[in-house]
Amino acid sequence: MAQAEKEFTDVVGWRIDEVVELIRGPKGTTVRLQVIPAGSMDETQTRTISIVRNTVKLEDQAAQKKILTIKRGEEALRIGVIKLPTFYADFQAMQSGDPDYRSTTRDVKKLINELKTERINGLVLDLRNNGGGSLSEANSLIGLFIGTGPTVQVKSAGGRIELMGDPDPSVTYAGPMVVMVNRLSASAAEIVAGAIQDYGRGLIVGSTTFGKGTVQSLRDLEHGQLKLTEAKFYRISGASTQHRGVVPDITFPNIFDVADVGESALPNAMPWDTIPSARYFPYQDFSKKLSALRASSQTRQTADPDFRYLNENIAIARELKKQKSISLKESARKAEKQGLDEKRLAMENRRRAAKGQEPLKSWRDAEQEEEKEAESPEVPTKDKPEDEAFALEAGRILIDSLNPQLGKR
Repeated sequence: MAQAEKEFTDVVGWRIDEVVELIRGPKGTTVRLQVIPAGSMDETQTRTISIVRNTVKLEDQAAQKKILTIKRGEEALRIGVIKLPTFYADFQAMQSGDPDYRSTTRDVKKLINELKTERINGLVLDLRNNGGGSLSEANSLIGLFIGTGPTVQVKSAGGRIELMGDPDPSVTYAGPMVVMVNRLSASAAEIVAGAIQDYGRGLIVGSTTFGKGTVQSLRDLEHGQLKLTEAKFYRISGASTQHRGVVPDITFPNIFDVADVGESALPNAMPWDTIPSARYFPYQDFSKKLSALRASSQTRQTADPDFRYLNENIAIARELKKQKSISLKESARKAEKQGLDEKRLAMENRRRAAKGQEPLKSWRDAEQEEEKEAESPEVPTKDKPEDEAFALEAGRILIDSLNPQLGKR
């Protein structure tokens, strides 16, 4: 990490808050980050990203919507997708009495009402990469999809259990829904996914979540601060979200290695446990449909070029991780990199051929496309093909779940 054109500071092993302090600085100044791309052969293959510091607008992390049109036979079904990167609230505007203050629940409610006027057949709530945020917003967001009822349990270090819930009987969206999660869905995102799953209000798809089920607070000391874990989150079923996370009903390929990413990968992580279940009434039982839903999804994933490409990339990453040594000969290292680039190029061109796209001449062409997007922050970043594939598959699973004959004996 470097300020403007100064020398880089090696931050490997630093605490995240110390790294953040280096990244922060006066508006308009530049900070450079030297990173190791995920596909690098070793730590010498770095890439530098320059960032001009500016005010982070709430809109950049706000909920967004789109509609996917999915054909099923002769019918074209419209699936609304709401992507929620974090749980937020403009507390300053709220405290000042601004009637139009922004918050997760308000924004999502508005988007749902817009999607309803556009006559959607189902809703996908995308919580992938959502690291959490406001607990009160997670609680109220669940209330958009259920009537009155509990949403999450919080157990203090002293053993006292507090039950949070939705007191509002109104339901903003009562239709079929799917929630997408991945390994980077954590904390408040896990509370929402867990509640939707426990209530049978919708299907959870993706990969097992982060497993962040603890509550921390900072205590000031004469020199620095002390972080204490003072409580744990529990689902209304009584199961903790800590360590194990939320396990999806239907899985997608997981690009993150669970041995490296997640609460369970951290030293001294608190264990998973349970407390008594809260009293609640499920809306639906998907258990009889799950076997057929999983089989249909797996068949599509096997045939989909984007899913195949992703699985091939995951296999390469696992093989690279098994390597315990690297050659010190430059010629050998170059040959290894060339071999890996050729393998990736072949994979990418197989995907492009299956989708009717023009092939690339070299792997460098693909890298340059990514670099061009990263260096143009004013241009909205396109979803990666595999991200689009995930959203489409989530919509197809939702459509499958609407089949009244599914799961009948």
